[in-house]
Amino acid sequence: MKPVVAALTLAMCISCAPKQADLHPAIDSITSADLLAHIKTLASDEYEGRSPGTHGEDLTVAYLTDRFKKMGLTPGNPDGTYIQKVPLVGYTSDTKVVITAKGRKLAMTPRTEYVAGSRRYTADIKVPASDIVFVGYGIVAPEYHWDDYKGVDVKGKTILMLVNDPPVPDPSDPSRLDEKMFKGKAMTYYGRWTYKYEIASEKGAAAALIVHETGPAGYPFEVVGSRHGREDFDIQKPDKNMSRVPVEGWITYDKAAELCKMAGQDLAALKKAAVSKDFHPVTLEAKASFDIKNTLREVDSKNVIAKLEGSDPQLKNQYVIYTAHWDHLGKDPSLKGDQIYNGALDNGSGTAGLLELAQAFAKISPAPKRSILFLSVTAEERGLLGAKYYAENPLYPLKDTLANINMDVLNPWGRSKDVRVIGLGNSTLDDVIGELAKSQGRVIVGDAEPEKGHYYRSDHFEFAKQGVPALYTNQGVEIIGKPDGYGLQKIKEYDTNDYHKVSDEIKPDWDLGGAVEDLQLLLQVGYKVAEADRFPEWKPGSEFKAKRDAMMH
Repeated sequence: MKPVVAALTLAMCISCAPKQADLHPAIDSITSADLLAHIKTLASDEYEGRSPGTHGEDLTVAYLTDRFKKMGLTPGNPDGTYIQKVPLVGYTSDTKVVITAKGRKLAMTPRTEYVAGSRRYTADIKVPASDIVFVGYGIVAPEYHWDDYKGVDVKGKTILMLVNDPPVPDPSDPSRLDEKMFKGKAMTYYGRWTYKYEIASEKGAAAALIVHETGPAGYPFEVVGSRHGREDFDIQKPDKNMSRVPVEGWITYDKAAELCKMAGQDLAALKKAAVSKDFHPVTLEAKASFDIKNTLREVDSKNVIAKLEGSDPQLKNQYVIYTAHWDHLGKDPSLKGDQIYNGALDNGSGTAGLLELAQAFAKISPAPKRSILFLSVTAEERGLLGAKYYAENPLYPLKDTLANINMDVLNPWGRSKDVRVIGLGNSTLDDVIGELAKSQGRVIVGDAEPEKGHYYRSDHFEFAKQGVPALYTNQGVEIIGKPDGYGLQKIKEYDTNDYHKVSDEIKPDWDLGGAVEDLQLLLQVGYKVAEADRFPEWKPGSEFKAKRDAMMH
């Protein structure tokens, strides 16, 4: 009788065990046709480039909300709606700039040679005849014993600084960059334009001009210039942004070099000197005046959020959150011909991917143990504002948020052998995606262009800053059936020809098979994290680890 009893007991245990979900229906539901259909809608002229505070936002939010409802997903906001309001201020700056050197006026053309404006929530900003100080890369990084200011008082002055990090040569091999200084070839947050304006604000500067170079910046000056005279945004702040540097701007390298020459300096020599930690600021024999008239409006923009509730009664109050920004750059009436920045890849594709993942998760039975949130954020193009607002005002506690998985520009060039993980090595999420990629016959690789600082340029970064482990993948570069270098070539073509331009539209040669495979992988990653016995963690050495450790203890 013992074997019979044992068999019955085993059968009873099996019947009581949690049912393992079959992911195949969910995986198979993600298709190129569905992705393309969503992108066609979101990137249509009717949606007017999806800028916050416009009719395009209204259409986009309505579309996303309707899709989530039809999928049977519950409202993601605990107040019973699919909306998180994001209070923004819209700024349109009319800027007059006068720069003189040794009594001579520097001729400057707005949009093509410089861009300047103010994010202060005030109608009039004036900076009269301020001294111009070249501060190298404008970085204060104690961990590298680096200080570009050296105690020089720049209060009330215009600071001129180089884009990106200092490319410090390796002492043992000058042909390479020193990996111990600013991560070598890879950009750190010190290289981002956002940091440079932050430190300028902290130092009390009156204006901050970043010298643009296409290589280090990762995009041509037209990307910066396209914002000239157009509405920009920031989150409404109690101090009306009066703590920010009054004037924020960019200037082309050639125009900055002309300014330095007029002031008796050589920009190339100054740039070379700035690569050393011994660099000291240089006051130019030049002055800058700014007169800015801001047109302001308050905008109640929106993040759109849906939830798939977890199946485990204890664990359903923990969350995996997928993100993709729905916004793009809107319309520019000053352009001749096409005036709409349709943003098909950036980020109609990622938003379409978010919808496909939401629909796929809705087909999983039983649902994952933990809840899944699908968050489409506003104003990424204006400084990651929607993600920043959620991360600082979360609808669900960040200590109960296991991970953020972000999508920004999917792969339209076909299936790839590799998966690029931006910021590879930061967290144990890399181990999860690496293992699952093997089941697809693929490998994970790091960023093909680490010098462009992609890790700091999309919404996952705002979650990472708050301590939440974040995964951000990008297009693979080894495209199946294509010659070596094809994938990287297509990425560079996009960056040069279409990124933040009206030409970012659906192309006839798109092959969304790679995007589908990437999304299928991200679905499995999120599911595995939602089912796991432990939370993902930042790896030792990550700058985000301390924040998470403090949050969890």
